[in-house]
Amino acid sequence: MLNFAKQLARDAGRILREHMGRQLDVRHKGQIDLVTEVDLLSEKFIREQINNRFPKHQILGEEGGLSEQTSAYRWIVDPLDGTTNYAHGYPCFCVSVALEHEGTVIVGAIYDPTRDELFAAERGQGATLNERAIQVSTIPSLERALLCTGFPYNVRTSPQKNLNHFSRFLDVAQAVRRDGSAAIDLCYVAAGRFDGFWELNLSAWDMAAGSLIVTEAGGQVTKFDGSPFDNYIPEILATNGLLHTAMSDVLLQK
Repeated sequence: MLNFAKQLARDAGRILREHMGRQLDVRHKGQIDLVTEVDLLSEKFIREQINNRFPKHQILGEEGGLSEQTSAYRWIVDPLDGTTNYAHGYPCFCVSVALEHEGTVIVGAIYDPTRDELFAAERGQGATLNERAIQVSTIPSLERALLCTGFPYNVRTSPQKNLNHFSRFLDVAQAVRRDGSAAIDLCYVAAGRFDGFWELNLSAWDMAAGSLIVTEAGGQVTKFDGSPFDNYIPEILATNGLLHTAMSDVLLQK
């Protein structure tokens, strides 16, 4: 399953790389929520490969929704995480593939085709970057921490704008970044490039693979208040573990 997920992410990533820089057909799903023909090509390819190999498995994808199969296994895929970046030629995007069994993610693979970086994890077996083991950072305090977040596509209308959180962390952290790909952000926490990540209004395909990769790299993933993380609840706090309580305290400030 892990090897299949890794190869699937790589092959779909090749589709993204081959089309990058070309004239794209870009449509709007929302006011600032884009979808390109490459999103659709990538997901079509992923669904075909899964259906060929595991025809009874269920598939949840960003563009195609939930397939009709009933199965203990569910593939959760984002064929192009960072679509806005991709449409503008900004090289921060990826393919994310996760496999859930009876509600628990057991395999995750995220491929960044611009850097040829494949992050992967299997539950209980650790996390890797291009087949080498990775671990979260050992930064112990917010004052020394490089954090990351994102803003939702409904930022203009949602009451949960994340700007209050962003402002608070600017005051207490070493620095805060906003890259535009939650899946890559989670991988960077796992690899120790970021020390913590938080975001609201995400979907399962944004978080499923990355959350497993963080925990298998020794990190901690919960909701903002420290309660158990759920892929289907749009709230995530992912850290190296050492910063978890401090970040939670900032997020819960009134």
